[in-house]
Amino acid sequence: MANAKNVLGTPLQTCSVDPMTGFYRDGCCNTGNEDMGLHLVCAEMTEDFLEFSKLAGNDLSTPNPMFQFPGLKPGDRWCLCVLRWKEAWQAGVAPRVSLEATHISALEFVDLETLQEFAVCDDV
Repeated sequence: MANAKNVLGTPLQTCSVDPMTGFYRDGCCNTGNEDMGLHLVCAEMTEDFLEFSKLAGNDLSTPNPMFQFPGLKPGDRWCLCVLRWKEAWQAGVAPRVSLEATHISALEFVDLETLQEFAVCDDV
């Protein structure tokens, strides 16, 4: 994981440490064999996306202390499952993406040009 690359082919950057994100809760969208959901996309939450995710059966807004999950609000960054991001994109509610913090494996599901359309301002 220390040598993980992002979708730009450079070293994977931190997505968020507040709230602490990532499948491994290391702040990065790292992945491995245990990550069945493929939490690859570093996304900046929006109200529209959070509502979409809740309606799709994954409530990301409500805290769940049992899993040390604080609940997300608009503006928070979180490592999303790549297929959920793709569903949101197809539904017209995809959140912005940090390209530098999105794992290169996301390119197996979404092309770089699409991700670039949703790049947050702090990415190139």
